[in-house]
Amino acid sequence: MTFQKRREALRSTLSGAVCIRPGSVYDAISIRIAEDIGFEVGMFGGSVASLAVLGDPDIALITLTELAEQMRRMSRAAALPVLVDADHGYGNAMNVRRTVQELETAGAAGLTIEDTLLPQAYGQAKPQLISLEEGVGKMKGALDGRGDPSLVIVARTGAASITSLEDTIVRAKAYEATGVDALFFTGIKAKSELEAIAAATTLPIVLGGAPEAMNDPDYLRGLRVRIALQGHAPIAAATQAVYETLKALREGLPPKELKGLASSELTNKVTREAEVKARLAQLLGL
Repeated sequence: MTFQKRREALRSTLSGAVCIRPGSVYDAISIRIAEDIGFEVGMFGGSVASLAVLGDPDIALITLTELAEQMRRMSRAAALPVLVDADHGYGNAMNVRRTVQELETAGAAGLTIEDTLLPQAYGQAKPQLISLEEGVGKMKGALDGRGDPSLVIVARTGAASITSLEDTIVRAKAYEATGVDALFFTGIKAKSELEAIAAATTLPIVLGGAPEAMNDPDYLRGLRVRIALQGHAPIAAATQAVYETLKALREGLPPKELKGLASSELTNKVTREAEVKARLAQLLGL
């Protein structure tokens, strides 16, 4: 599947009538598994990118080059459309422009740009937002950097948990006016907040986490929520599995007695062994 088709598939999800849950992906194997299972969209979060590439917490240490290269690896491995958390765009509006160019080239189907002040300011323990004017400039920079019109640009704000609902709506309307394709909200705690935001805007909504009472797909669908994140459990599960396996081996358990390992059938499937063997026969006569 070409990059354009992946982007068109993501656009189809955003313009559709249902709310989907994306599969959290972070490397070549995880994206293939998500694709094989049938997820419509993959979500490459900033936190999992930092874990997978650096082994560091989500404090904006990863660079654009590292993020784009990991996305490029995933794009090669599978055709699943991926929405990338591009954080703050790695700088000002000009940096955002380049972030879009790099992630577009790397095969992302879409990306989010947020208005959080990153990296964290000296002496400020709580998250902060950049000004509305700078946020608008970043969205404009993202749109200006887009070479493929099918690439999805999503404006993200965490104002609901940092400033106020009123500020959230002001920012959402201003970002919508720039021409972005969707709006991403984090920190929403009540149905009334989501309902007010949906009433004040018109674009498809991506929701980054919400209380259990707001997780009904039919309810979210009625408020134009087309993608609702459900955390990044796969990398947490993988971390636990690796820890338990290495711990058991270190304590002397024979490898053949280990539990929970991928079968040879599953390994062959995710490594596309049948396709590789066919090419070996065709190209190398093996």
